[in-house]
Amino acid sequence: MVTVNPVKTRDLSSHFIVKPGNSVRLSQINPSSTEGLNEDDVKEALKENAKKISDLQHVLSAENKQALLIILQGMDTSGKNGTIRHVMSRINPQGCEVTAFNVPCRDEASHDFLWRIHQNIPPKGSIGIFHRSQYEDVLVPRIKKLIPVNAWKARYEQINNFEKMLSENSVTILKFFLHISKQEQKRRLIERLTIPKKQWKLNPSDIKERQYWDKYKRAYEDALSKCSTEWAPWYVIPSNNKWFRNFAISEIVAEAMENMNMEYPEASIDMSEIEIK
Repeated sequence: MVTVNPVKTRDLSSHFIVKPGNSVRLSQINPSSTEGLNEDDVKEALKENAKKISDLQHVLSAENKQALLIILQGMDTSGKNGTIRHVMSRINPQGCEVTAFNVPCRDEASHDFLWRIHQNIPPKGSIGIFHRSQYEDVLVPRIKKLIPVNAWKARYEQINNFEKMLSENSVTILKFFLHISKQEQKRRLIERLTIPKKQWKLNPSDIKERQYWDKYKRAYEDALSKCSTEWAPWYVIPSNNKWFRNFAISEIVAEAMENMNMEYPEASIDMSEIEIK
């Protein structure tokens, strides 16, 4: 009897992608799903993926023709920092920059909403990771009624066009929505409240924002539905289980980097003419 490795039988990329034109209903996606895997199944695979991403980053840097942009969105406590820490654990920090997008400062607010995003797009040869992103601008203004309805509705198309422009200029874009349940968020907030080594993470605004859970959910569903494109797809990652979240994202990132078809450049000089004494 042939034993099949359960990790290698699942195409997580196609399973979790939001196909362009599809309407997303988060209530129909189980945030606790692990695709039948358990943590022991994926421990070695996660390590292998981390090494693969590191190796591919080296080629990305050497080739210096493309860039990779990873966008992480999700409700408070969904694990954006944890994803960065675990999935990108072996990459060279010289070739990667993490940008966190919070409330726009005065200078940022005086420009169009995509201005501050464009300032932080990774240059060729590097990886950029966005901890929140341009999608905050179709979430918070909508829920808090900061701008007219027609203004935030127009931003979906503006974002799609912006991301298409980036894609056409050799930026590969991967967008991950870290999907957790309201109950799991409550559990994580209680941990931050009661466990001393986690208390530094607790932000009173996280608790305040919980009252808007349903509104954020609907806003996310619209963003995922309207802005998953062939050139910049969304992936909805079940994230109640942190280990599965990390594994699934590592699989998708490693696969995407392989599909970038990067190559080491040829030597610019004739090696046979070099003599080392």
